[in-house]
Amino acid sequence: MTNSRNVSNTYPTLDLNLLRVFCMIWDLRSLTAAGDRLGLTQPAISHALRRLRERVGDPLFVRSTNRMLPTDAAIRLHEPFDQALTIISRAIQEHTAFDPLTTERTFRIAMSDVAEVFALPQLMTTLSRIAPFARVDVTPLQPVASVNALRSGEIDLAIGHIRDTDEGCISCEAFRDRLICLVRSTHPFAKAKLTRKDFGELRFFYARMTGPSHQLVEQWLVDHEASPRIAGRGHFTVAADIVRASDLAAIFPEVVARSLNRPRDFRILGLPFELPPIEVKVISHSRFAADMGIKWLRDVAVDVLRQKVAAGASANRRSASSAASRRTRT
Repeated sequence: MTNSRNVSNTYPTLDLNLLRVFCMIWDLRSLTAAGDRLGLTQPAISHALRRLRERVGDPLFVRSTNRMLPTDAAIRLHEPFDQALTIISRAIQEHTAFDPLTTERTFRIAMSDVAEVFALPQLMTTLSRIAPFARVDVTPLQPVASVNALRSGEIDLAIGHIRDTDEGCISCEAFRDRLICLVRSTHPFAKAKLTRKDFGELRFFYARMTGPSHQLVEQWLVDHEASPRIAGRGHFTVAADIVRASDLAAIFPEVVARSLNRPRDFRILGLPFELPPIEVKVISHSRFAADMGIKWLRDVAVDVLRQKVAAGASANRRSASSAASRRTRT
């Protein structure tokens, strides 16, 4: 009979948390950032890395300016470490039942600021009805970092406009949007088609948004040597109030603009140049395709977004029809 102590010495145990630390440092190239993502202090991350270094007999990561770069040994170890964590995660997921009515799970979602303002209230209302004990932890959507976080399992879903995802991402398009020019209903340009000359004469409140959409406009301005007059800059959530009370214009996602336009305070003008559509997606990762909770939440989020857009379009059609009827009667 083999002595259990000899077996233990031959096959020493490995703390799987060390693999999680390794993979997070690999993704982020920073001990501090890895600690923040894993909820660990930097000394704890350093201690875990030191243990793993001693175990494999290699530095694994070396500091270069402000980044931690992998050694050749780390490059060789990354794929098997990553696969091991994925296999373990899938094994647990496949044997875990999911019931929305009883789950107390905390779902982690990365959302663009526009998606958060536009969709999160309705999503929370829906979840309170169909998954009353579930919790949601929302973090800012950062396209590259969020794709890495999906792959590592740090977040469950990403919602917003991400142009570049890796082949392991599962993307469900909820709707397509476009950027428009928002002005108050009594603005001097409000009843005319917006031309490039008009665009150059407008004064703008520059509404900052996360994600790449606004960068498209900035790039167009650079390419065409256009220089709109920027009167102020700030977060997009205050843009509507500023536009409503002034002659300033703002470049805004159309779906959000229409959701704000219930009192008919604004006029929505098409931009005088072509931009690619904004594809708003709900994204998960194939590594966690067996996780029924993530699949369920992805489907719920897509439905909520589509219903929100459909409801807004319907309300605007009714408003336009009512306005046309009033004009006919007069």
